[in-house]
Amino acid sequence: MCGRFALTLPPEAARQYFGYLEQPNFPPRFDIRPTDPVAVVTATQGARHFMLMRWGFIPGFVKDEKEFPLLINARSETVFEKASFRNAIRKRRCLFIADAFYEWMKLDEKGRKKQPYRIFRPSGEPLAMAGIHETWSSRDGSEIDTCAILTTTANATLAAIHDRMPVILASADFEAWLAPETEQGRLQSLMRPLIDEGLVMERIQRVGPPEPEEGKLL
Repeated sequence: MCGRFALTLPPEAARQYFGYLEQPNFPPRFDIRPTDPVAVVTATQGARHFMLMRWGFIPGFVKDEKEFPLLINARSETVFEKASFRNAIRKRRCLFIADAFYEWMKLDEKGRKKQPYRIFRPSGEPLAMAGIHETWSSRDGSEIDTCAILTTTANATLAAIHDRMPVILASADFEAWLAPETEQGRLQSLMRPLIDEGLVMERIQRVGPPEPEEGKLL
């Protein structure tokens, strides 16, 4: 799964990489958590747009969000089958803007002791994590834009600490992922693990702003 990530890029660097029209200004965020507002990219009539959404997907059929579990991830293997996700994956896809995410290695059988890792591209370029989104309407008529991250099996780099990872897309695949008319077979071909060399892991003491000489690359 993917339960925490970071977005520390300068706003203009993110805009150039993802190609959206808006010019938002946002501070670096080293610890983005479920239910936080998250930066995502959507597409309307071929144009990409920057949006803020709540990280925690709420399907349209939900009557009371407080009685529904928090859905922060969707498994790519079953996303077309699950009632909660099958409409969104066909027509409402997005990209989460990030430059790192975090995972924890269990150090004992019960998982009481864990070692956190920061995971990022060796080149330092952004991470485009594949997502789905839904605008949920409450009983009082208010609306919330919600989203979840797609996950897949871990590549060899991450497998040492976790069996899942977010679906990370190359910039050449953004258009296909965001276009509502893209067929299921093409979408499924995109939801695959990133190549082993595409990520590095850094051992850290805690999740948050880095401390001098804190990590060790693996």
